[in-house]
Amino acid sequence: MSENCLFCKIAAGAIPAKKLFEDDDFLAFHDINPAAPVHILLIPKKHVQSLQTISPEDSVWLGKMLAMAPALAAQAGCRPGPEGGFRVVLNNGLDGGQEINHLHMHILGGPRPWADRAAVAA
Repeated sequence: MSENCLFCKIAAGAIPAKKLFEDDDFLAFHDINPAAPVHILLIPKKHVQSLQTISPEDSVWLGKMLAMAPALAAQAGCRPGPEGGFRVVLNNGLDGGQEINHLHMHILGGPRPWADRAAVAA
């Protein structure tokens, strides 16, 4: 945990969030500034700055994180199948649009159009 990290504080319960899912390793919560009708953030509870700082040994928990996206999207209201769906975004570094230096996955979905707002997801 990083003392100055917003997402570490949320994971620790020091800052409230509208939680969708939580286990020992991950926390999923609703974005406070949604870029789509469904906008969930999924974070590892351990502090990881970005994909740029991971190693091959991180593939197990990263795989688990990615595999959680469909169930979280459905739980949040995204329609299943080809007519529905969702988008997964992982911004990395300043040039990649990352605003919080804690690895986080955006899960975006819901009725379209929302493409203009989703482009600014950070």
